[in-house]
Amino acid sequence: MDYNMVGPAIALGMGCIGSSIGCYIAGQASHAAMTRTDEGHGKFIGLSAAPASQSIYGFVLMLLMAGAIRAGTLSPISGIAIGIFSGLALLFSSIYQGKVCATGIQATLKNPSLYGKCFAAVGIIESFSLFAFVFALLLF
Repeated sequence: MDYNMVGPAIALGMGCIGSSIGCYIAGQASHAAMTRTDEGHGKFIGLSAAPASQSIYGFVLMLLMAGAIRAGTLSPISGIAIGIFSGLALLFSSIYQGKVCATGIQATLKNPSLYGKCFAAVGIIESFSLFAFVFALLLF
């Protein structure tokens, strides 16, 4: 059995799983907020989509890891380890970003002037995904 692409698949899978859970959490808050107001729905939708970016990091990481494994510059076992730990970082940051987006949606519903300020916490959590992505790239 060939285990060469297990690590890249783990990175992609965990990134996508986390993004879907994070978008689910924020999406629920977005739908609830839209039922309570007649305007500003685009802001809610924008915040609910923020956790989707981690699936992109997982996708790019998968492509680069697969290329490195095929080129022989990354061993399959190292790929599995990188995939697991970077994938976990993507997964958890997506989930928690979704929770922060949900509270940002609630805050914006109550006070629309808070919308831009809510992105500070969203961006801070996003930075952990970027750190995991970039640091994983430095390993191969």
